[in-house]
Amino acid sequence: MSTLKTTLTGYAGYRGREGHWAFLLHRITGLGVVLFLTIHIVDIAFVYFQPALFLDALALYQTTLFGIGEIALIFCVFFHGVNGLRIAYFDMFKPGLWSIEMQRKTTRTTLIIAIILWLPAAVWMVRNILLHNYGIVLFGG
Repeated sequence: MSTLKTTLTGYAGYRGREGHWAFLLHRITGLGVVLFLTIHIVDIAFVYFQPALFLDALALYQTTLFGIGEIALIFCVFFHGVNGLRIAYFDMFKPGLWSIEMQRKTTRTTLIIAIILWLPAAVWMVRNILLHNYGIVLFGG
């Protein structure tokens, strides 16, 4: 247990600016994607083993809380993917450019690209949550 405590203290205590935040966000978004995949595998297994439970799971997934979770999941996928490409690019093709200033610049760029990719999906998903869960019509219904 002390190893976990040491690890978490190191994650929270280190102040490396953009590099540290990119590291943490990459880990958190990766865990978010893994959590989704685990839930998805289990709920799809319900189709074969407990069909009634699968229908209950679908009803649960249509709630607002899960809708917000899906919006967060989409951000996780976009950031984790774009940041992974950034890391792979520097590791495989341009290791000589791997400096603190370049890391700061590319981390900001990665976040901006992820947000630009995520925003249209997030707006569309919020619109659908409001429409289907609350009957609020936005953007032409």
